[in-house]
Amino acid sequence: MSNAKNLNVKCAELGRQLASVRDQEGKPIEEKVLNAALAVLEEQEPYAMFLYLKARHDKVAKPMSEKSLGFLKEVFGEELGKANDILEAIKELAKDLDKFLFARDLLRTALAYARYHVKARGEGAA
Repeated sequence: MSNAKNLNVKCAELGRQLASVRDQEGKPIEEKVLNAALAVLEEQEPYAMFLYLKARHDKVAKPMSEKSLGFLKEVFGEELGKANDILEAIKELAKDLDKFLFARDLLRTALAYARYHVKARGEGAA
């Protein structure tokens, strides 16, 4: 893990990317999806959040998972092994509780930024 990165800026960038997700019909992600994902993340953990997205918000789950995986790979690098799926990456991080909890905190921050981006663009009606 590189200490040279400003992780708050990285979280803000992931938040911007998540806020720009569109479903297959081209509709932007709704704030209520981000709120629900954040609630699951806070009540459970990252694995549960991504399962929830896949089960309940399938139209945006794939791009959200892909962007989150890219972010985690950038932060944790080789520590994720050869994970090409967000759930695999979360399992790898779960082998070290400190890294797992750190990843959860980073994702929580990114989702908060995503909500602010959606509100800022004025499409956040939940």
